[in-house]
Amino acid sequence: MSIHINAPADAVAKRVLLPGDPLRAKHIAENFLEDAKLYNEVRNAFGYTGTYKGVPVSVQGTGMGIPSISIYVHELIRGYGARKLIRVGTCGAMHENIKIRDVIIAQAATTDSSVVRNIFGPSINFAPIADFDLLSKAVNCAKDLEISAKVGNIITVDRFYDDEIDNDKLRQYGIMAVEMETAALYILSARYKVQSLGIFTASDHLLTKEVTPASERQTDFNDMVKIALETIIQD
Repeated sequence: MSIHINAPADAVAKRVLLPGDPLRAKHIAENFLEDAKLYNEVRNAFGYTGTYKGVPVSVQGTGMGIPSISIYVHELIRGYGARKLIRVGTCGAMHENIKIRDVIIAQAATTDSSVVRNIFGPSINFAPIADFDLLSKAVNCAKDLEISAKVGNIITVDRFYDDEIDNDKLRQYGIMAVEMETAALYILSARYKVQSLGIFTASDHLLTKEVTPASERQTDFNDMVKIALETIIQD
């Protein structure tokens, strides 16, 4: 048991999916996992463990932002021994070649957060990157499932409403999408030598101004979940 996850030590699997929205965690558990059991509802951050194709898998809601996901990832790794973690989240598309509802796999996570400076000091700009083994397996799983997925760099930001950020320059340097958690996941995974990856669905678009409804974000973005589950059960 940890501070924010009210579960016995053996209740959480070593392989964990990490949606930000706890209702997406509920949806995944009820629709993709066999014999799923609720192990956490502290702060309504629902966590479930079941099996997928016979392999134990947990799904834990993390909330929004670097501070929130950092708490859950830290406790999952240090308190429950999680070894493979895949974030299944939403993002804002930033390129004209990315459409709403496209799947994006984050090879790296640029960030404007001070979390890097807080850890390494002002002289080191640590580069948060995905685990290559999970990344390559996810790309192959997407192909096997015949799901189109784009791979590249995203940006993890501290502020959702940010008038100062230069999105045009980020696009020039190849940033595909924006979200708020993955850099922290990659940093903590590097620190504790576990595997992690971020897979996203574009839920809104910074150029076209399209936005999907909350109900769709909670329950209908299943392609990324299929890729994540097929990836995480592999040895």
